[in-house]
Amino acid sequence: MERIFGRPIVTQEEMRTRIRELGRQITADYADKDLVLVGVLKGAYAFYADLARALRIPMRVDFLVVTSYGTKAKPSGKVKMVTDLTEDIAGRDVLLVEDIVDSGLTVQYLLKTLSRRKPKSIKVCALLSKPERRKVNVTIDYVGFNIPNKYVVGYGLDYQQKYRNLPYLAVLDTVDDEGQGF
Repeated sequence: MERIFGRPIVTQEEMRTRIRELGRQITADYADKDLVLVGVLKGAYAFYADLARALRIPMRVDFLVVTSYGTKAKPSGKVKMVTDLTEDIAGRDVLLVEDIVDSGLTVQYLLKTLSRRKPKSIKVCALLSKPERRKVNVTIDYVGFNIPNKYVVGYGLDYQQKYRNLPYLAVLDTVDDEGQGF
């Protein structure tokens, strides 16, 4: 078997523990609110599912698909919505669930786009944040882990649509910090 990823940067147990903590915090913050949990696919699918199960409140679930990557792993700087929501979010509290926020461009685009639909509130929950990569200032209301500027795979995050199924996060050995293969 070809080894293309390194040691775990966040273990499966560390993720479970942190997601339970986030679940308790979000449950308390959204008690008695009309919550729509919006997952940003594909990368957030594993985190989204585990987070949804950690919440102890009634909620609606929905998904959208955006892309900011072309054929390479390096962000293009342009964000495009591929699949839109099916739920009407007007007057509802929206929690946008992202896998990773690095440049902030995708989150900025989604906040701007979804805010036009007049939700009661909109906040962001991200499993991972790379603050040193931020190109735009965005608020992440709930953060699982701040990580260094390394390319990570697993737990929903991919490299060329592979390795999403790893049960932990690992630094990818075959790409540099800009997402370029070597």
